[in-house]
Amino acid sequence: MATQTIDIKVASNGRMVLPASVRKAMGLHGDAKVILTVEDDQVRLSPIGHGVSRAQALYRENAKHVRTTDDFLDDRKVEAATELEEVPSGGEERGAQ
Repeated sequence: MATQTIDIKVASNGRMVLPASVRKAMGLHGDAKVILTVEDDQVRLSPIGHGVSRAQALYRENAKHVRTTDDFLDDRKVEAATELEEVPSGGEERGAQ
């Protein structure tokens, strides 16, 4: 996408309107959420879906093992069961007199 510079009025309450051409270029339709990033004196708007897509792509690039959500949940169940086994009954430490 080519760089575009547009003047936008900001109302006293902070509201502004993104022109239709900007919404179209960003892939925004109807009600939408964006991520607003402030860096120094500049603001960057990104469609929230793009951030999710980028995070997923980074995960795929850097994940050492292919794991499913079910794999993750199974691991958490094993960890929770192990923690429960380590908790002494009656709330007292083992070996305490």
